[in-house]
Amino acid sequence: MTPLPRRLRLAAALSAALIAIAAQAQPTVQSSPPAIPPAAEPTSPAPVVQPRPASRAARQAAVEAEAKASALSAELFYEVLVGEITARSGDPGAGYALVLDAAQRARDPELFQRAVEIALQSRSGEAALAAARAWKQSLPDSREARRFELQILIALNRIDQTAEPLRAEIAATPLPERPFLMTVIARTYGRAADKKQAASVVEQALVDDLKNPATAGFAWATVGRLRLGAGDPTGALEAAIQGQQADPSSEGPPLLALELMDPDRPLAEPLVKRYLATPQALPELRIGYARELMEARRYAEATAELSTLTRDKPELPGPWILLGSLQAQGRQDAQAEASIKRYLGLAEALPAGDEGRRGLTQAYLLLSQLAERRKDFAEAGRWLDRVDSTDEAQVAQMRRAGLLARQGKMQQARELIRALPERTPDDAKQKFQAEVQLLRDAKQYQVAYDLLAKASAADPDDADLIYDQAMMAEKINRLDEMERLLRRQIALKPDSQNAYNALGYSFADRKIRLEEARTLIRKAVDLAPQDPFIADSLGWVEFRLGNTAEAVKILEAAYQRRPDAEIGAHLGEVLWAAGDRDRAMAIWREASLVDAENETLQETLKRLRVKL
Repeated sequence: MTPLPRRLRLAAALSAALIAIAAQAQPTVQSSPPAIPPAAEPTSPAPVVQPRPASRAARQAAVEAEAKASALSAELFYEVLVGEITARSGDPGAGYALVLDAAQRARDPELFQRAVEIALQSRSGEAALAAARAWKQSLPDSREARRFELQILIALNRIDQTAEPLRAEIAATPLPERPFLMTVIARTYGRAADKKQAASVVEQALVDDLKNPATAGFAWATVGRLRLGAGDPTGALEAAIQGQQADPSSEGPPLLALELMDPDRPLAEPLVKRYLATPQALPELRIGYARELMEARRYAEATAELSTLTRDKPELPGPWILLGSLQAQGRQDAQAEASIKRYLGLAEALPAGDEGRRGLTQAYLLLSQLAERRKDFAEAGRWLDRVDSTDEAQVAQMRRAGLLARQGKMQQARELIRALPERTPDDAKQKFQAEVQLLRDAKQYQVAYDLLAKASAADPDDADLIYDQAMMAEKINRLDEMERLLRRQIALKPDSQNAYNALGYSFADRKIRLEEARTLIRKAVDLAPQDPFIADSLGWVEFRLGNTAEAVKILEAAYQRRPDAEIGAHLGEVLWAAGDRDRAMAIWREASLVDAENETLQETLKRLRVKL
């Protein structure tokens, strides 16, 4: 029989109309997502359910559809109709058999797909695979048939059977479409249960593309992504290197390398940087690289990347908000405000729902923070009033509490935080942390310590609570208690670099147990080698040990990575002690511009009797 797609669509229309009528008398079978475990094969057809029209309009629709389908052979028409009704009436196996038989007789792709869908909805993986293979046998050139077969085989975890259809699909895909296909392959095979086998099968299927310069970049990236999913980051990095060597202009290898960036894999980052040096580098990849640098606390480098992007692509809103947040974090308030307002000008002009508007709430909060720093509390409140996101309403209220506390209204501020709703345990924890932060900022250290002690008694194994309590114990000069708490945190969380660093720094600052202090801080450096604040502690303990030249070297590098006021205070003191007083004064002035109220900076200048 020749294909009859138009007439079969009319039959489907009639079927849909009749099924809508039958639905009032028969329960429907809800479809399920194609997470398809094998099930029983379809059974023989069930008796036909005679639908009863429920309204004049429904009867008229059925009559019209029947008239349109009058050219269809009666036998095939009724087979499709009965199959649909039977499947909907609670016997999908019988309906599947009828629709698949009609599909094979008509050689129609729409009916083959419908047979597959019926099988999937009934969670019969074997039946779905049989329909897809029957489809491919009837229409050997159908890419849709092959794609369904591939997806079903992967869902059934028959990865070894996918090599042939995957190779055929790759060969049938035009070269310009191959990069997208590679993305689909990585995503689809990434869901396989046996990820090592999936990576191996895909690599074999891509053997020709791995050698072809036009496709090698994305092909190697696909192989690498599957190796990474299989727990082989070393193999993934090797694939990224191979891909970039084959095609330096391809974004596939550097995107993979971006995921692989880690101090233990130093060869990943150069792949990203080489790609970013090319004229066609994607802005999205530079943004991703900047985010990775921010995660690693390499703020100066992240700022440089974002500055490059805002210069080259000033029309993109996203980089401006990231740059502004970094500038705000570095106390470059004037530059931060300009960047964030540039973002607002671009983002607020976009239509609702646009990706570029996602940072609006963050922008309003940042601008409120900047206004608060210059003690313009009215302006800070006006920016908070613009926050209308339900998800961020609680954050905005916490910021309002901070404004009240800064104006000396601590009781009102604490009451505002405590009145916030607690929809989840995380909400309760966030409220608690916000209240402690209010007390800390107001230097009400004893009250904050008591609050933390009470919470820690209720949850004695919460390492975060223990650390916060230790920091408050130091503020109220209970140094033995601080040490006890930090050692408790290290016992609970041996990879807590902050605990090692805090304890070591405390010893160094008090000029006691300096060798132990250095050992503790070096342990923190091992855990977080890029953290400029931990490097600051190491430089400080070297200075206390008399290693002034080494201290200058370490502190210069830390201050370059993060020009923070506390790091600047330490660097200035070491330079002062080394006799380089002009340089020390310059560093202190810079640090004062960053944060003139920093406690360490103020104490240093007072102790050394220095006036800027």
